[in-house]
Amino acid sequence: MLPKWHALLGFVFALLLIYFFDFSLPAAIIIFLSSVLIDVDHYFYYVWKKRDLSLTRAYRWFIKERERMKKINKNKRKQLHIIIFHGIEFWIFILILSFLNKLFFYILLGISFHFLLDFVHNIYSNIPLNTKFSQIYYIWQTNKNKKYLR
Repeated sequence: MLPKWHALLGFVFALLLIYFFDFSLPAAIIIFLSSVLIDVDHYFYYVWKKRDLSLTRAYRWFIKERERMKKINKNKRKQLHIIIFHGIEFWIFILILSFLNKLFFYILLGISFHFLLDFVHNIYSNIPLNTKFSQIYYIWQTNKNKKYLR
């Protein structure tokens, strides 16, 4: 899903939490920011892969990758890169931290909303759901036949 949609829908989600559940404005801002800024891991991947800090070129590169992925047969699609904040491992980490500090609960709400949007987008776009479920599982599946892991 494009960042503009995460931003728009995250904003609406935060407003709905204020209106219907009496969340404070600072809490809603944290939820909104965490629902959008979690995608910074895409940028980290681009910087690591291309050795380039340009946010504009990163955005354009991911748009091209998205178009390339649309052309791949559904059965052959897989996650093309590891995005560290888009897995159950990160979610569990934030969940544990949320028991220690309410700030992390708000972050957990934001990233949960982000994941929900990503899963809906994956279903709509015929992208396998396992691509964003677990980074450890993805790495293991991708590398399970490589000699150095035996």
